[in-house]
Amino acid sequence: MRGPLGAVIGKYPSSDGNAQTGGLIKHNRKCRDLVFLVIFIAFWVAMIVNSSFGLNQGNPLRLTYGLDYKGNVCGDKHADRDLRELELRYWLNPNQVYQSAVKNSKFKLSNARSICLMDCPIPSEDSLDWVCDYPEGDIRLSLDDWIDRNYDYFADLTPELRNTSLQLQGPCYPVIFPSVNVYWSCQLIARASNMSLRHWQQMGGVSIVENIIMDKSIHRSINSRSSVLKRYVADVGKAWPVLIVCGGIVPLFLSVIWLLLIRHFVTGMPWITVFLFNVLIISVTMFYYSEAGWIGNSAISPIIGAHDPYYHVSARELNHIRAAAVLMTVVMIVAILSSIAIVRRILMATSVLKAIRNGTIVAAKVIGEVQALIIFPVMPYSILAIFYMFWLSAALYLFSSGQVRQNDCSANCCAYELKSKRLSCDSCCGYRIHYTSHIAAAILFHLLGCYWATQFVIGFSSTVIAGSVASYYWARGESSPEIPFLPVFSSMKRLMRYSIGSVALGSLIVSFVESIRFILEAARRRLKVSNSIPDSWFGRVAFHSSRCCLRCTEWTIKSVNRNAYILIAMTGKGFFRASEIATELIMSNILRIGKVNVIGDVILFLGKLCVSLSSALFAFLMLDTHKYKSAHNKISSPLFPVLVSWVLGYVVATLFFAVVEMSIDTIILSFCQDSEEHHGTAQYAPPLLMETLNDQNEMQRLTQ
Repeated sequence: MRGPLGAVIGKYPSSDGNAQTGGLIKHNRKCRDLVFLVIFIAFWVAMIVNSSFGLNQGNPLRLTYGLDYKGNVCGDKHADRDLRELELRYWLNPNQVYQSAVKNSKFKLSNARSICLMDCPIPSEDSLDWVCDYPEGDIRLSLDDWIDRNYDYFADLTPELRNTSLQLQGPCYPVIFPSVNVYWSCQLIARASNMSLRHWQQMGGVSIVENIIMDKSIHRSINSRSSVLKRYVADVGKAWPVLIVCGGIVPLFLSVIWLLLIRHFVTGMPWITVFLFNVLIISVTMFYYSEAGWIGNSAISPIIGAHDPYYHVSARELNHIRAAAVLMTVVMIVAILSSIAIVRRILMATSVLKAIRNGTIVAAKVIGEVQALIIFPVMPYSILAIFYMFWLSAALYLFSSGQVRQNDCSANCCAYELKSKRLSCDSCCGYRIHYTSHIAAAILFHLLGCYWATQFVIGFSSTVIAGSVASYYWARGESSPEIPFLPVFSSMKRLMRYSIGSVALGSLIVSFVESIRFILEAARRRLKVSNSIPDSWFGRVAFHSSRCCLRCTEWTIKSVNRNAYILIAMTGKGFFRASEIATELIMSNILRIGKVNVIGDVILFLGKLCVSLSSALFAFLMLDTHKYKSAHNKISSPLFPVLVSWVLGYVVATLFFAVVEMSIDTIILSFCQDSEEHHGTAQYAPPLLMETLNDQNEMQRLTQ
């Protein structure tokens, strides 16, 4: 059991022998948890090195565009020729596409000869069109002239090269099948043009296979899991204006509005928050239904630009958005039922509502007196905004890092090389981006780093707020020398000087637990997909209950962290000692503050969800415009940009809501310690708080 903290809480002897208040803040502090501060600094050095690796090795264009027969990324102006306008990948040899689709065939689509074009070719109605290799060697054409001639210089070829072209060996290939732009790859439609095919046969061309499985080969490539993941990451990069507005500006504005309302309109805020939460979650769910095509006709389409209205292409993105709509439906139902339960509980527990109201009024008074608290969250907000911009840029490069290498294949075919002026039949292996295991480790480290940095900034902000409010409480809320002239900056100075390592430790613990939960959750999903769920009754119970236990553990650690930050700010103790003191204070006063804390935290949590749901709603509205639904900036799905805006909105709301949240918690914990130090009667508490938490009759009603 810990001893009394009278030497550091409330009073300490001055040099003249008189007791002074404020000892809690000013006395007996020293540096804590320095080892974890060193670890945190080393982590940042590793983050910089890791990001530098991505910036050197990555190319975000690889997330969207494919590779040509030379290993160039389509749309890349830094390739061996300027391809900035040539963004679409087109497979030249239809027989190779067919061969890659044949069951048990060793030939892969990645080895089929592809080229970068500006538009997907369409067969001519009265002649035979050609798509030829990039002009080089004896072909004296500039790239612009080649584009102006619709990629066709067949008429300029020698009889020898015309013959190799008729054998589908290049350098020119016939346009027999129509194609459509599906996520910047030309999806061949297995409906050969009768006129083009007749011209081809009359010229003596080799037999071309017409089969529906040609569609499936390219479709499988476009819809592979790796391709979909790349497109999702690319969507985040393309929608960066949406992230700035909906992940930064909108939650900033709404959070400030909420703080002003909670200060001037305390009584009605629980009801307003619950009502807005339900309206917003229903609205966001309806937008998911709209994007899924279940409401209206705005289902996301993988086809870019104009296309045949009778031709439809399915994509994993549409399935994912529909799964998200179903999940949101379940969440919406649970949320509405939970809101009803919360409202009934508040109506029944009028004393709890009074305690929440009084505690919030006291917190609002503190914010009014220590006015720097209102603008303080702008500082961690700005730090996180700058960090996220650099982090997202580095993430795009890390996800696209790797080396473009030629495939190691055994497929043999012939293709004429204009530069070497010969027909090469050694190998027709294509190119792909080679990813190594250390790239996956770098990405995981980058994700962990983002979560740790976010938790660190939130913990830093919370501790500074707690120190400012503690200064106010232990000075009896009076404008006296005991309250520093700038309490926020004084609290920040104490934290930076003595306890920054403790915040690094607390944020690391949360990040570690969250990472373990993520890994175990991934293992659970893998077991579920492979049907490896334990057969025994005990095994099934353990399998299904592990998720709940992990979430409860995560919630408990976050709660302990928050209270530990308060005691760190109050006493200057190390993280583990502060956690122990905070836990003992709460356990010894659980009947006094239990319901108040639980319901108050729920209301504040709903407020954060209101801000983040509003961010998601605005993201849907911005992504529903023409800019993000057509042409170059088209996103494959609104799922990731909306999710990122949602998360960023929640983080911003957490920073600003921490002003009220930490103020209330700091006041309550200070009250509990004050009461314990003075034999059950708090000496420093504001009268309104004493009226609520020090009244025995009130306590009986609170615990009923």
